[in-house]
Amino acid sequence: MDRGKLKLLIHTVKHLRYKQLYYQLYYLIRNKFFKKEYLKTLNKEIQPLDWKDSILYQKSFNRPGSFTFLNIEHQFNNEINWNFPDYGKLWTYNLNYFDFLNQENMNKEDGLQLIKDYLNTNDSLIDGKEPYPISLRGINWVKFLSKNNVIDPDINQILFNHYQVLSHNLEYHILANHLLENGFSLVFGAYYFRDEELYSLGKRILIEELTEQILIDGGHFELSPMYHQILLFRLLDCINLANRNSWKKDELLDFMKEKAIAMLSWLQTVTYKNGNIPMVNDSTYDIAPLSHQLFKYGTELELQWEETVLSDSGYRKFSAKNYELFVDVGNIGPKYQPGHAHSDTFNFELYVKENPIIVDTGISTYEKNELRLQERRTSSHNTVKIGNQEQTEVWDGFRVAQRARIVDLKENVNQTEATHDGYKKNGLLHTRKFSVEESSIVVEDFISKESEKEQIAFFHFHPSIKNIRISNNEVFLSNKDIEIKVEFGMGILMIEEEDYFYALGFNKKEKSKKIKVYFKTSLLTKINL
Repeated sequence: MDRGKLKLLIHTVKHLRYKQLYYQLYYLIRNKFFKKEYLKTLNKEIQPLDWKDSILYQKSFNRPGSFTFLNIEHQFNNEINWNFPDYGKLWTYNLNYFDFLNQENMNKEDGLQLIKDYLNTNDSLIDGKEPYPISLRGINWVKFLSKNNVIDPDINQILFNHYQVLSHNLEYHILANHLLENGFSLVFGAYYFRDEELYSLGKRILIEELTEQILIDGGHFELSPMYHQILLFRLLDCINLANRNSWKKDELLDFMKEKAIAMLSWLQTVTYKNGNIPMVNDSTYDIAPLSHQLFKYGTELELQWEETVLSDSGYRKFSAKNYELFVDVGNIGPKYQPGHAHSDTFNFELYVKENPIIVDTGISTYEKNELRLQERRTSSHNTVKIGNQEQTEVWDGFRVAQRARIVDLKENVNQTEATHDGYKKNGLLHTRKFSVEESSIVVEDFISKESEKEQIAFFHFHPSIKNIRISNNEVFLSNKDIEIKVEFGMGILMIEEEDYFYALGFNKKEKSKKIKVYFKTSLLTKINL
């Protein structure tokens, strides 16, 4: 291993928790030298639960043998290869999640055929036997079997064994949303099998992890609005499960309702008027349930919430009559699992008249390649890069080494000013101040001292912005409904226009425009709306 890679690894590992390191080593040694048989025979008849879907998944099973995941369709001609690797691990994972069992218009016969086909390949499964897909698949099977009133001992035996695999391979080595998904699924499995051990384990995980992972302002601590939607959906499903089935009545239900209300409040606050969420950190389209679907689900469950005041999630949102401004003045989080974080401190998005104007570029892949790295780098966000250094060292797909830290934060009703130390290697601090008025936004950037290193502010525009004109130190933006003038002052040196690719989902991009504003020490940006 070269010296640079070793330094990255050291600065990554030092943030891990002891529990993560312990379980990585424990699972490695146990699985190599001490394989233990823990699969049991299911010795009781299982009755389906009372279940009704409130949110159905997008269509991914198209016709016999044809699946579409991540905007890639594949037709299996003879038999389904549940280990199919050609489109990357995430595509294979999606195949093994079985979300399609609970898509619109999935009939009982097709769903059962898919499950039984899976049973026939149970011994040869690879990715499908990992705890994360087991967790999601378990929930999907329980929902499908219950709402279709299916009683099948062979299916139940395999499902029961999969839950035993899960309970002995919980993702303590990863933690964060992975362990939380394990907990949600264990509760579903416990209700379905009336299993006290699964319930005790799932309940403990949910209470511990939701207590830590849901922040004071209601945001999920991985700071991805997309994952917030996914995990809120799972939480609402667990509340729905407990409401409909009287097997357990204890403090868990009230606890889950309290956390769901907090998460709904945060989501209500950050969701734009047109229903979109900010595409910050690992977020993209067509993966999570939409905000309005989750709000409807929460209302069906008789939960009551209102908008919250954003605080420890590090996000802020300013709303005026004609615009919404979403800004990031927080730290990378969580420290021990920042796999979905980007190098994007002081990034922002701007919507005008419910139209996206200045946007985060989003993500289009989870593959460990150059595109994944580029979509996480500083230059892919609406912030400032100094020299060749990243604010935060993102690497190897889901790793983060040294990271920017907020060292000062000042706020009032119409203004937020923060300073981060992501460029401390060069002895520099970056301060950005957002000031909002009814028809204008001022963004001020300050570098703590003069430097010969290149300083660039990036501004990425939504593909709907078809007309961009640069004149001296002004940029004029327009589409069919909106005209915006952006003025640059103070230390501006030059403005360049470039193409970039805006992510419309996994494996789906559209060419758009960005500008790079070169400046020296300070930059004033005024957006006139």
